[in-house]
Amino acid sequence: MSKNIYVGNLAWSAKDEDLRTLFSSYGTVLSAKVVEDRETGRSRGFGFVEMEAADALQAIEALNGQNFQGRDLRVNEAQPRERRPRY
Repeated sequence: MSKNIYVGNLAWSAKDEDLRTLFSSYGTVLSAKVVEDRETGRSRGFGFVEMEAADALQAIEALNGQNFQGRDLRVNEAQPRERRPRY
């Protein structure tokens, strides 16, 4: 079973491969994605990493608050997105 991990406070220059490399030392990374703005293509400062459940918990504990590319990361288990009404 896999877990989705939220990674916040990323540097604007962070790329998908940077996240994959950072988290791979804690286990197998199934996917890593830095969220980008649709119009500009620039990073929005957060991303998601999918890992096996046991590896994910270890990575969350180890990386939350750690400095990465000059910024202190916020790492926790991703929560389901809230449904918002469309107008």
